[in-house]
Amino acid sequence: MNRCNTSYPLLAALIIFGACASLHSLSASAQTEEAKPNIRNFPKTAFRGQLQITGAPDALMDGKTDRLSPGSTIRDINNMLVLPGAVSGTKLVVNYTRDNTGLVQRVWILNPEEIKQKLPSQLAAAANDNGILSNIRSLFEPTPAPQDDGKTPYNKLPKYGQ
Repeated sequence: MNRCNTSYPLLAALIIFGACASLHSLSASAQTEEAKPNIRNFPKTAFRGQLQITGAPDALMDGKTDRLSPGSTIRDINNMLVLPGAVSGTKLVVNYTRDNTGLVQRVWILNPEEIKQKLPSQLAAAANDNGILSNIRSLFEPTPAPQDDGKTPYNKLPKYGQ
């Protein structure tokens, strides 16, 4: 007793249709142009520099010693996360941002198209920061206590709240 009533011509037609569809998709993919690398949008606070990881979290940024912040991220040209050990010792052209303590926070390794874009350098930004970085540094430096020479009149001494 034959319980499986299959139609072999229908099965053969489906196989032929699938083969034609796969050949059509192969010919369509061969006609596409070469993909150009994407140009990412970087924050306005990003700087351009040359990064070399010497031993995480220590690094050289533009030839000067610097540090990566805790939780810093490094992204390659495909915007994939990269561990600092994977790029250790290589000089990379990057865009980067700093956190509020001055450590390097986010790093993007640039592709050739992104390198052609102009971004401010670290030196130009330091000249235009209107003293913001110096104000941050002054928070961590001790300020000298006021000196009294003993000649200050009593009514000119600082008043303290009660």
